[in-house]
Amino acid sequence: MELRQLQYFVAVVEEASFTRAAARLHLAQPGVSAQIRQLERELGQPLLDRSGRSVRPTEVGEAVLPYARAALAAVDGVRQTAAEFTGLLRGRVGFGLIPGALGHQVDVPGVLADFHDDHPQVEITLTEDTSDRMLAALRRGELDIAVVGLADEEPPPGVGVRVFIDEPLVVAAAEGHPLFAAHGGGAPVPLTALAEYPLISLPRGTDVRAVVDRLCGQAGFQPRIAFEAAAPDALARLAARGLGVAVVPRPETGFGLPTLPIDDPRARGRVALAWRTDGPAGPAARSLLARLRDSLPQ
Repeated sequence: MELRQLQYFVAVVEEASFTRAAARLHLAQPGVSAQIRQLERELGQPLLDRSGRSVRPTEVGEAVLPYARAALAAVDGVRQTAAEFTGLLRGRVGFGLIPGALGHQVDVPGVLADFHDDHPQVEITLTEDTSDRMLAALRRGELDIAVVGLADEEPPPGVGVRVFIDEPLVVAAAEGHPLFAAHGGGAPVPLTALAEYPLISLPRGTDVRAVVDRLCGQAGFQPRIAFEAAAPDALARLAARGLGVAVVPRPETGFGLPTLPIDDPRARGRVALAWRTDGPAGPAARSLLARLRDSLPQ
């Protein structure tokens, strides 16, 4: 059994095609097919079902697949560790961002650019998603590092965080909105007042939405979400056109909209750098995490 045979097998499963797998590996298709058939003969079992329009693993192939991936990952880890001692970082880093994170006061693009200049052999893949899904991806090992919103004081089990934005939530609406007539003079708005108006909010799975839903529920009502958008600046734009009352973190309102604080100290928007508590697996991810942590405000 050879490592290249396991590599070809994993590629065919992931691409569901010998042709696409061969193109990905920059090899001729007959060579890939021949090596996998040799692996099947050695194991005495078919690993791939070739009868359909797409290639799928057999029951045995499904059972073998995690071990093949683990073997390839172990070899990659050996190479990366050896490269780390020679000062040459290689590998891949999975990095997640909540929508709008690149506009925060921390220069994430600058840190990534400097890291890439210093370590051009490292591939960084960027994913933009909700905080809930990225935290789950961190715990599964699908992401190494993420910038997420936190709805709770404590991070999920198995995740370490460094909070670098912690701002009160405010309500924002167009000039002349009834909310400001009812609560003029900059007085905080009680949560129960939000039951009277359609709200504009971040989608489910985000920290701000989780806080809004939880606090409104504790106040005895379900918020009427009229519009959802993935970034706070988009919420403010919708509010500026009179489509509802936006609930946003204080620094993100913009557009000259009037705002009022929410009369609840728990109404806060928190953004954090997150990673698995046992640390990223690869040296490249560990190096990038250290650089990001150093760049954050104390």
